[in-house]
Amino acid sequence: MLRVAVVGSGPSGVYTAQSLVQQHDVPDVRVDVLDRLPCPYGLVRYGVAPDHEKIKSLQGNLRTVLEEDRVRFLGNVEVGGPELGPERLLELYHAVVYCVGAARDRRLDVPGEDLPGVSAATDFVSWYSAHPDAADGGFALDGVRSAVVIGAGNVAVDVTRMLARGEDELRPTDMPEPALGALAGSGVRDVRMVARRGPAQGKFTTKELRELGTLPGVAISVDPAELALDPAFADPAALPAVNRRNVEVLRAWAGAGPDPALPRRITLRFFLRPVELLAGPDGRVGAVRFERTLAEPDGRVRGTGAYEDIEAQLVLRAVGYKGVPLPGLPFDAASGTVPHAAGRVLRDGAPAPGEYVAGWIKRGPTGVIGTNRPCAKETAGSLLADAALLAARPVAPDPLAALRAAGLRPVEWGGWLSIESAERSLGRSLGRGSVKIPDWQGLLAAAEQPA
Repeated sequence: MLRVAVVGSGPSGVYTAQSLVQQHDVPDVRVDVLDRLPCPYGLVRYGVAPDHEKIKSLQGNLRTVLEEDRVRFLGNVEVGGPELGPERLLELYHAVVYCVGAARDRRLDVPGEDLPGVSAATDFVSWYSAHPDAADGGFALDGVRSAVVIGAGNVAVDVTRMLARGEDELRPTDMPEPALGALAGSGVRDVRMVARRGPAQGKFTTKELRELGTLPGVAISVDPAELALDPAFADPAALPAVNRRNVEVLRAWAGAGPDPALPRRITLRFFLRPVELLAGPDGRVGAVRFERTLAEPDGRVRGTGAYEDIEAQLVLRAVGYKGVPLPGLPFDAASGTVPHAAGRVLRDGAPAPGEYVAGWIKRGPTGVIGTNRPCAKETAGSLLADAALLAARPVAPDPLAALRAAGLRPVEWGGWLSIESAERSLGRSLGRGSVKIPDWQGLLAAAEQPA
């Protein structure tokens, strides 16, 4: 038997487990999928916007893998602490695959970034997705009329859309009641999504972008003069297909103009980079100062020395993720990844026996959910190629017993089913569908109840 630990139960971790057990070259592979949280699915549960039911339905595919006889989910198991570092894991398992993602958001590094009212979009997402690590108190949206979202990727589009949605659209989702109440009752009327480069360089997918134009009661505003600053705007034919479609969507919006009768507005701005966040009279953020940029032939932008202040009582930065080091593993701070060769962890330039990586901690925060599948398959292929050598090393006969002996309280699959049941019951009590439990205490208590 080849015992493998996969650290992380998001798409990259589950796809890795799938590649290991649904193959025939190496018999009797058993996989424990460990997660720090008591709930599986990673960013599919805690990163996909609650109004995106189709994407969230991917949980069903991940569930099928985690219910395989040779796969065991063990939540509430934190790797990297004193009880369970990489060295101890290799005493319990023949191989360990780290699929821990990229947990830190990138900062703007401009004055005023720490003003009240300025946050990472990832923190905002964690709040409305009921992540148990979300800051106590959440986001107070009272008094917020205008919001600025800095970034041009799908996370920026998600938080922009969530700020602009009304209560009727949010109530059917599984977001926790406090977030629902705050978003539904907010006075946000203007949301501006601002990018430092042009429309042809947007990182959002066309489907996500188009969705902004379908929100009830929301006008879309795009300045055609600002779009025209992009050299590819006039003729996008040479752009990659996704970028070309994005430009075509923006051109259509710019040509139509916003409907002034609608109560809320989303404005997409381009070629503006933040240089300072300005305090309002109450000491909270009151505006963002941007510098106009222009495109260079190499695709970069340069500042022009022209500035514009945009009002905002809430500023969310969505300028990317970065991996964080896991104690005991090598780490490249520049790329935010673990050094590897085809998924094999490299220590001092040489493959470390039994240690592997997949997902964002392997390749950086790039691609969409599906990108994790070939990434995981490559890593699993490397591990399976090493199987004979790995299996020759003795390991603990029962990793779960060893984890419990170390004082850990793993939540097994039955515990997760109990959490699901508790969330359905919570939703019924609120006259809604399933509603997420947003705190550690509630999740762990629910895991102890019968499903």
